[in-house]
Amino acid sequence: MNKVIRFLPLVIVIVLGIVLYRGLSLNPQAMPSALVGKSMPEFSLSALENGKRIISKSDLTADIYLVNVWATWCPSCRYEHPYFLTLAKDPRFTLYGLNYKDDRADALLWLKELGNPYQLSVFDNEGRLGLDLGVFAAPETFVIDHMGIIRKRFVGPINDQIWQQQFEPLIQQIRQEINAL
Repeated sequence: MNKVIRFLPLVIVIVLGIVLYRGLSLNPQAMPSALVGKSMPEFSLSALENGKRIISKSDLTADIYLVNVWATWCPSCRYEHPYFLTLAKDPRFTLYGLNYKDDRADALLWLKELGNPYQLSVFDNEGRLGLDLGVFAAPETFVIDHMGIIRKRFVGPINDQIWQQQFEPLIQQIRQEINAL
């Protein structure tokens, strides 16, 4: 029994080493989402720009739309924001914002100073919709198709390289599906 106890720390170190080695091979931006392939969740939250206006899932009307989860406290959101200003000009999809666990005044000032790429922004100060979407932190971006189905979840800031590799093929695929109808 005494010999078994001596080897126990070695076994624990080996098991931890295997687990950590496995973790190194994972892509940190390939976070699974239980909602991919499912409908965008129902919600009822105020608009960022007008706290008296209530926005729901039915207000997100477009053949293809992206929901970008952002916040003023998020440095990566500031990094990707200029790219979203460019993406907002693309007529193939509509860009909506989800202001996540933020202060309304700070968010409005951010959009005033940096520009507003969003068709509309939902104010989710308590993180309820974020929770329903499985958001871990900002930024996260979701692609929703013409049937209201979440087709992609991306965690982290988007730049041109990521857009071309991960989003552009999906947008083209969904566009072809729409044209085939």
